Amino acid sequence: MIRIYEYNQVGDAEIFARQEKKQDVSGAVSRIIADVRQNGDDALKRYGQEFDNAELQTLEVSAEERAAALAAVDADFLEILREAAAHIRAFHEKQKRQDFVAAEREGVLLGQRHIPLERVGLYVPGGTASYPSTVLMDCIPAKIAGVGEIIMTTPAKNGKLNSDVLAAAEVAGVDRIFKMGGAQAVAALAYGTESVPRVDKIVGPGNAFVAEAKRQVFGQVSIDMIAGPSEILVIADGKSDPAVVAADLLSQAEHDKMASAVLVTESRTLAEAVAAEIERQLAELPRAEIARESIEKNGKIILAESIVQAVEISNRIAPEHLEICVDEPFQYLPMIRHAGSVFLGRNAPEALGDYFAGPNHTLPTSGTARFSSPLSVDDFIKKSTFTYYTKDALAKEAGKIARFAEREGLHAHARSALIRAEKEEQQ
Repeated sequence: MIRIYEYNQVGDAEIFARQEKKQDVSGAVSRIIADVRQNGDDALKRYGQEFDNAELQTLEVSAEERAAALAAVDADFLEILREAAAHIRAFHEKQKRQDFVAAEREGVLLGQRHIPLERVGLYVPGGTASYPSTVLMDCIPAKIAGVGEIIMTTPAKNGKLNSDVLAAAEVAGVDRIFKMGGAQAVAALAYGTESVPRVDKIVGPGNAFVAEAKRQVFGQVSIDMIAGPSEILVIADGKSDPAVVAADLLSQAEHDKMASAVLVTESRTLAEAVAAEIERQLAELPRAEIARESIEKNGKIILAESIVQAVEISNRIAPEHLEICVDEPFQYLPMIRHAGSVFLGRNAPEALGDYFAGPNHTLPTSGTARFSSPLSVDDFIKKSTFTYYTKDALAKEAGKIARFAEREGLHAHARSALIRAEKEEQQ
């Protein structure tokens, strides 16, 4: 049963505590990465057999396989994929940045360019659940950014790929797909093999081995984030429907046994009704075992004195997903400082964000919303600045630059600022 706490009567250590399954896989992952770097495709095929029971003749998904997967998906779901993709595309188009040139002083041009990454790798899990939504969320912003080539990896469990995932790849515009998962896929994307091209950035969620592999290859490539278990925090007032609130909490609890589902409310009546409703709905869930363990380990209901205090509590937790289930949610939105994605009002379940609304569902977890952001077009571009000075403009400021450099003991810097004018005087 989910626990109920009164915020002002229980210490922070108990209220904000979260159980996490610590699994030290660093040694195993480093060995896998080294193996892939040394043995390339042979290592990938061997791991495919060992971990996925897949005997792979070739690693890349052929055009025929991609076409067959697309044909295997029912027309209704394919249309849903396309509609979701359109919503995601429309939202992320607004994130595109423009180059700029600033003429701040006479004879000076300063500017910034936005350059898309050349090649990006998308990791798509294939474990306890498949996630075609992840394909859309990770690929579409990269396409909008102008990434030159998008490579997707996904495991072939028992030699078979998930048709929904491949169909999503077609809808989103993935360029190439490879049959591989786990730390070995991350290694292949980071370093390249005979078949798999090396990428500049790896994005996408995965298990502990994938997360650790991303951590270990960071620096060789960029990564999106090290994502933890999924989280939802619901702020709800006493007028909320307990069945609806319970359903929203369980929507994240079913993700992972370590997921976190938290309700903050000013109403004890609602708190007790939601607790009872969670028990009733758990009995009906196909993934009840996962959801129950999540609720028992990391689920909690926190009683606040007011909705304003509930917002303060939420800011301290910095949840991945935040729902504000009140009649006038926009009055509280300016108070939200730390949340990955915010769902406003009584008709915006977090599942909207997972699949269909448009904002990205790749979000900061484990409190990292305090300093990081959802996946966006910005994640697939890099910025470069440029500076141009005329001869007269440089001459005007060279002495100041030299004095600054000499103050730091960097006399060659100073010389480089002065030498042009000195040579001019000598002629």
